[in-house]
Amino acid sequence: MRAGYSIFLLILSLTVCNAGKLSNTFYKNTCPQVEKIVREIIQIHTRNNPSLGAQLIRMQFHDCFVRGCDASVLLDTVSNSKAEKEAIPNQSLGGFDVIDDIKAAIERVCPKVVSCADILALAARDAISSPFKKSMWSVQLGRRDGRVSLATEISGNLPSPFANFTSLVQLFKGKGLNVNDLVVLSGIISSYTLTFNTCLSHRFTALIH
Repeated sequence: MRAGYSIFLLILSLTVCNAGKLSNTFYKNTCPQVEKIVREIIQIHTRNNPSLGAQLIRMQFHDCFVRGCDASVLLDTVSNSKAEKEAIPNQSLGGFDVIDDIKAAIERVCPKVVSCADILALAARDAISSPFKKSMWSVQLGRRDGRVSLATEISGNLPSPFANFTSLVQLFKGKGLNVNDLVVLSGIISSYTLTFNTCLSHRFTALIH
């Protein structure tokens, strides 16, 4: 539970600039089924893809580090301006199809109510939590979706494949995070992608690739 709570605090620290007042009951009156819908679809997908938790946490990390948690990583390229998902570090992201499935299901019940940023936050939490049969942390809701997504903004905001520990620490520090946050994020990703391998060097390799 401590690890889950640490991830919650890490992600929450990056969401404030893209939200009004976050709340556990943000959709209580407008879309009370939202968490149930997300949870049920995630359960279906994780049966066939045990690494989905790592994929969605990584996607949220890549989203939050650029413009805050605004789901700009989900936007497609428009005209001649390449979107974030087209940038090289994001071309290996997985789970877009899952977010699309969830969005479609929610729109059928609560059209134009739930933000994609909130969907990503809930989906990442539920995919990580799925093996434990319970939610590992609470997700406050109320994020706003961004309308700008530029591949050119990725450089300097996401770790380079050649980043060393010192540069990773500096990057996290610039986002208001610390070494503990770095270890928690890299550890949770590697735990799923490397079958709970506890080698710290592998954890950092999983984070930066």
